[in-house]
Amino acid sequence: MNTRANRRNGNAEGFSLVEVMVAAVLVTIFFVSILELNAMCLRYIDASKESLAALQSIQDRSETLRNRVFSDLTRTTCGPCVPVAPATTCVTTPCVHDLMATPANPAPFSQKAAEVVTISNYPPTLNGVTQFTRSPNGSVATNSLRTNPVTDLVKVDVKVTWTMALGGRARTEQTSSIVANGTKK
Repeated sequence: MNTRANRRNGNAEGFSLVEVMVAAVLVTIFFVSILELNAMCLRYIDASKESLAALQSIQDRSETLRNRVFSDLTRTTCGPCVPVAPATTCVTTPCVHDLMATPANPAPFSQKAAEVVTISNYPPTLNGVTQFTRSPNGSVATNSLRTNPVTDLVKVDVKVTWTMALGGRARTEQTSSIVANGTKK
């Protein structure tokens, strides 16, 4: 006699081994994808930090240059002594070339990025561009020197170039400022 009670006790309900394995694989794939998504987000955060550090480096260098005396910003020689008017005494002031020997700020990013500072006559004139390049190892190269001096305005361009940690792509950030000859207040 096959009653309903006997059938319930005789057939054990549950999951087969195949069903358990499929469920385990699906759960594993889910968690692996979540972990990979997390790792990808962390890489994008690092890339954003690099871009922000580049902007900070540009801002720091630009502020340093804008706060210089106009004659110091525009001189093309790096003599050890600069006469200060009206007195004839000399003041030792690092020129832009010497200033570039140190990174824009102490952050590790600034030490690994290449930096280019271009000071040009404004409005542009023939032979009116001075350009310095600071490589990541700290050496400074003079790419060009102005032979046509300006007396009123200069355009100061600061550019930072680096290789991104994410994808190894070359990146660049840049800014420009117009600086006038006048007194600082």
